[in-house]
Amino acid sequence: MDKLEHIFALQQGFQDKLKQERGLAEIPMEQWLQKQTLAMISELAELLEEVNFKWWKNPHPLDRGNIHEELSDILHFFVSMCIEAGMSADDLYRMYVGKNRENIRRQDGLSEKPGYAVQPQNEGAKP
Repeated sequence: MDKLEHIFALQQGFQDKLKQERGLAEIPMEQWLQKQTLAMISELAELLEEVNFKWWKNPHPLDRGNIHEELSDILHFFVSMCIEAGMSADDLYRMYVGKNRENIRRQDGLSEKPGYAVQPQNEGAKP
């Protein structure tokens, strides 16, 4: 089992336990995804706090441990949503690889979608 498959298996076990012990088994997928999205937004806000996004406030030293913890929390909710939507680790991998390939094509101006290609910088122009 690779690492991503292991993460999915761990999350599936946790999710099954949570649904059973908290009486959440009957929540429809749409509501589960809504709740998980809100939870992820909350974790993203916690990550923002860690990386000094408030330009009007004196910055605090970055705590990589806290940053890593928030990123891990975000991954928990993301994987939970993948599982609930019927997406496996293999599905996610394939989707990611395909989208990554398309993103590179877009940046290289090779995509059918216009507007992504990097434009040459005018050396004499001011920003």
